[in-house]
Amino acid sequence: MENITVKDIVEMTGGVLLCGDENTPVTDICINSKIIKEGDLFVPIIGERVDAHRFIESALDKGAATLTSQHNGVVIADKPYIRVDDTVDALRRIGKAIRQRLIQIPVVAVTGSVGKTTTREMITQALASAKKTFHTEKNLNSQIGVPITLSRMSSEDEIAVLELGISEEGQMDILSDMVRPDMAVVTTIGVAHIEFMKTQENIRKQKLCIVHSMKEGGTLFLNGDDPLLKDAVAAEHITCRTLFYGTQEWCDYYAKDIVYHDEYTTFVCVHGSEEVAVTLNTLGKHNVGNCVAALAVANENGIPMEQAATAFACFEGQRQKVIHLEHRFTIVDDTYNASPDSMKASINVLCDMPCEGKRVAVLGDMFELGQNEVAYHKEIGQFLLDKPIDEVVVLGELAQNIKSVLEENQSTIKTYTFSDNEEAAIYLMATLKPEDVVLIKASNGMNLKEIVNILLNGS
Repeated sequence: MENITVKDIVEMTGGVLLCGDENTPVTDICINSKIIKEGDLFVPIIGERVDAHRFIESALDKGAATLTSQHNGVVIADKPYIRVDDTVDALRRIGKAIRQRLIQIPVVAVTGSVGKTTTREMITQALASAKKTFHTEKNLNSQIGVPITLSRMSSEDEIAVLELGISEEGQMDILSDMVRPDMAVVTTIGVAHIEFMKTQENIRKQKLCIVHSMKEGGTLFLNGDDPLLKDAVAAEHITCRTLFYGTQEWCDYYAKDIVYHDEYTTFVCVHGSEEVAVTLNTLGKHNVGNCVAALAVANENGIPMEQAATAFACFEGQRQKVIHLEHRFTIVDDTYNASPDSMKASINVLCDMPCEGKRVAVLGDMFELGQNEVAYHKEIGQFLLDKPIDEVVVLGELAQNIKSVLEENQSTIKTYTFSDNEEAAIYLMATLKPEDVVLIKASNGMNLKEIVNILLNGS
């Protein structure tokens, strides 16, 4: 945090300073007492299972500069203690106030059902080729994460790329109001969190609330390859300047001549009469689209596409990782999370990869799909029917529906199921050979990372 004191926090939150020096500097915000640093503002959040107010004493012991608490009772301490009505609301107020202090810094906000993190990373890399670029770290994209991210912006930053994630109606309006974006990117409209938002059309409506607090003259970037976004301008009555990106020629920015190599992708990005050759150090058509979005954002911020494109030859995404094990096999580790759209994209990556051995897909349950969760898993089975995949290993109760569709259609794909991750890993260790490629994909709660770790350790 830049030049922030306890007095500032009191003014931002509308809280009451019960004790301590109002001139005490505050250097960062922390909601986890285990990683608190001296000078941090400890904000205890009341979660579904844990009320972090119980860790106030621990935070003080570790050097927290000040506290916010909505509980009655005064903590007797020689450090500042601020009383607020609601700690989450106080956090939002801090984020909004700091953004207002730094309103001169352009912000690119990124959202979408699938691909927002990778797109945010690519946009950051493209912009950083010419500007001091601040960006969201890890997964700080929620109602709690975004204000923490905003609090870490500096007046020295020239531009910022912020990821906004929502799971329920109304959340995007809150985030957009905090962030006040100059530009917004919407990657896809899928079925992630459909359990809470009911329909894809409603998910689209909620995602596009990102423009409600966009600055005047702002630009919206939409993925033209997504059917629901292609029609979004008319369907959601969008009036701001809108640019489309994708792999289709009608888009304002599009990719052509796409070629998938062993470990990278090449294509040509087209905008008007300009064409730029791009080498992207990752695989998948969806990542080509993400890269085009990044080039578009860079170009609209005054960075030539040719200059921005140089950033992608060494791009390393944090989600999907291709791991080549010498003299063994190749792992496509996509275990961070899964939705029907991202699972299909990962399957396409597996199919597009050069492979002299067999292609194996290890697929687990996808969560938060609501009452149609069985149908969405069966949809993956249907999607696999015409794919050049040799084996499918399924884990979890819902993923059995993938297997059943393959078997009912008498697919040539061999199917296997195991009771736990360790059993599946043992099978893979025994059967995978050099030149084979294995994709591992499921919702994070399935913990398929355990399989990856066993394969990497070779035991």
